[in-house]
Amino acid sequence: MPNETAPRYADPLVTRYASPEMASIFADLTRFKQWRRLWIALAEAERELGLPISEEQLAEMRAHAEDIDIARADELERKLRHDVMAHVHTFGEQCPGARPIIHLGATSCYVTDNSELWQIREGLKLLRARIVGLIANVADFARTWRAQPALGYTHFQPAQLTTVGKRATLWLHDFVEDLLEIEYRLDRLAFRGLKGTTGTQASFLELFDGDHARVRELEARVAKKMGFERVAPVTGQTYSRKQDWQVLQALSGVAQSVHKFANDIRLLQHLKEIEEPFGSSQIGSSAMAYKRNPMRSERATGLARWVVNVVQNASMTASEQWFERTLDDSANRRLAIPHAFLGADALLILTTNIAKGLVVYPAMIEQHIRQELPFMATENLLMAAVRAGGDRQLLHETIRVHSQAAGDTVKAGGRNDLLERLAGDPGFPLETAEIARELEPMRFVGRAPEQVDEYLNEVVAPILAARASLKPPETEVKV
Repeated sequence: MPNETAPRYADPLVTRYASPEMASIFADLTRFKQWRRLWIALAEAERELGLPISEEQLAEMRAHAEDIDIARADELERKLRHDVMAHVHTFGEQCPGARPIIHLGATSCYVTDNSELWQIREGLKLLRARIVGLIANVADFARTWRAQPALGYTHFQPAQLTTVGKRATLWLHDFVEDLLEIEYRLDRLAFRGLKGTTGTQASFLELFDGDHARVRELEARVAKKMGFERVAPVTGQTYSRKQDWQVLQALSGVAQSVHKFANDIRLLQHLKEIEEPFGSSQIGSSAMAYKRNPMRSERATGLARWVVNVVQNASMTASEQWFERTLDDSANRRLAIPHAFLGADALLILTTNIAKGLVVYPAMIEQHIRQELPFMATENLLMAAVRAGGDRQLLHETIRVHSQAAGDTVKAGGRNDLLERLAGDPGFPLETAEIARELEPMRFVGRAPEQVDEYLNEVVAPILAARASLKPPETEVKV
């Protein structure tokens, strides 16, 4: 017998990363309490529709809805090799008067599937609140830095200028799309209902003497008691596992957006333009005391890869189901679904923490602009020089020669001196002040500040206003 006092593996998603709220939703005790809620809802609805179930039996069940004897259920499961029946018997021992009608007409998937759908629904609600909070924080950052010019990058090579705020709207747009997808999945989430062993409701039709209308009403009443508006119109013994895949796809989308955001922060921190928050006592490296590593963003990309990949389990499970059901889904879903939710929860907690504490270094951003803008401005300078009376073809050659020379200087570790070279060339018709005017960074950002304003005002503000009541629980980033 294993030593019960020996250390055991603990899931770091629970102990280290995700919130107590999400861990509670997917806890065993929570699931077992939902099983009892489902048995009580079923018995209540069966009594309401005429089955011989007494109010005393219901009262007995309600009195023991919360006090679950986990040790006794575990003991019975070792004997029966069936988790649901172990809990049926445990409940029945606590409620001897109600024992004969507990689980009446139902199959195991009545409690397992429907309780898991309750968990999925509550998990989606928590993630929705978290992502609304994240959107609000990124929106504040975008508005604050709407007009700060910055180098844009394509292929991580310097490109036309953008603004810090405009870049933030790219992150924001992805998170908004994730919110809308999560809400769509919440709206579409369907209760399995009461479908019986192969989805035909034969057992319930037998209980109600062939009365189809009462069977349909029974399912509707139970769904309402459990807080579901939609019920799957058809199922086998289980609801379609495609629904799991659809939900986990939405969570994978969150992870994709976080990964892109966190990678951008890692690159910007390397450039010393923007840093994630860094605690006053935080240690960046055990050996290199000076380091300020982007550890939060690195953790986010690592967890994001996990959540992106977990969805493959759901796609394979949906593919593998035979006819009305097989049991190969059970063990996989016990891992994949909670891990996807715990991981997405951890990602949103971490990303919100990063977004709240981002530090921008305008001087470094401007230094990088000064290094590259003279090259980017050569077409503008050419046009201005032509307007000043110069020959376009001769000016093009002058700019080309000086640009190549300045580029060689930069690659050798020197400063970009293209502007000084042009100003000192007697054949170039612009004075130093005129050249400098052409290199004002705001002339190169296009409509970036206005795009930030338009997106925040026209898209983000209405979304946040409509969801102002959604307040995510405060959760500390543990490490």
